[in-house]
Amino acid sequence: MEKLVAVLVTNLVEDVEYTEPVEALKSAGHQVTTISFEKGTVEGKHGTQINIDKSIDEVSPQDFDALFIPGGFSPDQLRADQRFVEFTKFFLATNKLTASICHGPQLMIQTGLVQGRTMTAYLTVQPDLYYAGARIEDKAVVIDGNLITSREPKDIPAFNDAFLSAL
Repeated sequence: MEKLVAVLVTNLVEDVEYTEPVEALKSAGHQVTTISFEKGTVEGKHGTQINIDKSIDEVSPQDFDALFIPGGFSPDQLRADQRFVEFTKFFLATNKLTASICHGPQLMIQTGLVQGRTMTAYLTVQPDLYYAGARIEDKAVVIDGNLITSREPKDIPAFNDAFLSAL
């Protein structure tokens, strides 16, 4: 059954952490909506041009079945904007499927809802999660209910498998 997946990105997202999971989601028949500050394109850290389907002001989290937050420098920029924080907070607060890789959990920290959750992230983000009250497991994929997290690009195959299975 087709699921609607929201993807939050802006400039300097880690290219493969966006492209590979999105390709896997689409290949599995899911509808992906890429969301940023405004429509147009953003550029990944390594030059990939990413089309933005909707601006954050055009969407509601209630319209989606799942949320995906790729890493790179994008989540650090997104967490400074309350609209993205509230969008993410809705998924965590309502126990909707939320998946993130690498630096993506930085945006989740900003929601105040990672305390008590078991998670992973990129090595330098793990202490931030710990001090926000999350339990850290340093492995390729950590699944805590409807929350799926991974560490880095080499974990993408395992991340994709877990995300697609959860959908």
